[in-house]
Amino acid sequence: MDFSTAMRVSSSGMSANRMRMNTISSNIANINTTNTPEGGPYRRKDVVFEAIPDAKNFGEILTTAPQRNVQRVQVTDVLVDRKAPLLKYEPNHPDARPDGYVAYPNINLMEEMTNMIQATRAYEANVSTMQATKDMALTALEIGR
Repeated sequence: MDFSTAMRVSSSGMSANRMRMNTISSNIANINTTNTPEGGPYRRKDVVFEAIPDAKNFGEILTTAPQRNVQRVQVTDVLVDRKAPLLKYEPNHPDARPDGYVAYPNINLMEEMTNMIQATRAYEANVSTMQATKDMALTALEIGR
């Protein structure tokens, strides 16, 4: 694998995990949002990753031999959780239903924090890979001196 391919694969992982961290941050920020413009409580969101073959551009695809094992990651969808909201009895809340219950988002803070740690570590792993690739390229250039 050449240096530019390694950098493209690492950067795709960084981009995908940045999107995942933004989505998780949104979930945490809206953990108590009971009323959204769409109506009802906030719905938890989750990103879907897909591995796709690494392709540079159309011309390079036609003129070079494919590297079958090299894949990069891409966010293909953002799913909205359809779990039932959590109901809490708070008759004085402005968003309370006639029976006194308020619908809160079905978001587990511990699960979201665990997902954030995983996404952060995956991002950091891609940063380390990119740094190692850069160091190898610089070392290869130093050989000629």
